[in-house]
Amino acid sequence: MNRKKYGFSMVIPLYKSESSIPDLIKRLENLSITESWNVVFVDDGSPDNTYQTIKDILQNSPLNAILVRHTRNYGEHNAVLTGYRHASGEYILNLDDDLQNPPEEALRMLQYARDNNFDVVYGNYRSKKHASWRNIGSLFANLTAKFLLDINGTEYLSSFRCVSFHIAKNIADYKGPYVYIDGILSQLTSSISSLDVQHDERFMGESNYNMRRLIRLWLVILTGFSLMPLRIAILIGISTALLGASGLGYALISSIFEKNQIPGWTSIISSILFFGGIQCLLLGVVGEYIGRIYLAISGKPQSLVRSIDGFNSSLS
Repeated sequence: MNRKKYGFSMVIPLYKSESSIPDLIKRLENLSITESWNVVFVDDGSPDNTYQTIKDILQNSPLNAILVRHTRNYGEHNAVLTGYRHASGEYILNLDDDLQNPPEEALRMLQYARDNNFDVVYGNYRSKKHASWRNIGSLFANLTAKFLLDINGTEYLSSFRCVSFHIAKNIADYKGPYVYIDGILSQLTSSISSLDVQHDERFMGESNYNMRRLIRLWLVILTGFSLMPLRIAILIGISTALLGASGLGYALISSIFEKNQIPGWTSIISSILFFGGIQCLLLGVVGEYIGRIYLAISGKPQSLVRSIDGFNSSLS
């Protein structure tokens, strides 16, 4: 499908956003922008009235917008990927739907990327306004991603990012069911930077992110884009094998040179539990990889689009 080429596009995933949509649209409408641009909204299977609310507002809005609707909730990263497939700006800006990512700051990131010819620019929050447990979980996920994906620099891998069209177009070709945008970005380019930006308080309601979603994201990072966990499993296996061999050697030497043997029930049980736990851990890592391979081969859907609506755009 041929689409009009814009100076930039914004991609905004929506989930349970009914209450924040009016202010989000108003904030976007009040932006002072001289070049052509558009917004791609992706309703990620919201169970509330998000879709109808934004559709009604966009029908009377001057925004050039595309509204894509998923058949169910697939997750933020999958929704962003769907947005990339329908965006046509020279750069694509990712914003959250809760107004914690100020659109004005997104324009600063855009200008910074253009001035320095970066493929990717992350918004590095000066002061994060998330709950403490989420900040800790996000920090752990970031450290894991940087270690496993070999990402250089001190960039905070936030969902507030600016990506060039060339890179976004290649990301859109990704077909795997487990999507981690930052993992794909790290495989496509090293031209990555960050810019200090403001992070506002959540406009209203509660975050849709919970511990379960953070753990699921961490598992995608851990097993979806790197073989490092399997290599670590090999090192653990070798280390524990050497430890076991040392213990066996010590037991043989002790039985030869020591006359009085003290029954070693405690040490035997402890060793069985230790090595058994290591085996279960390693089997779990391998099993996670095998399970994901099975789901990918069996055709687990990445996402499914129910409808696409255009407003003041080439899809209208």
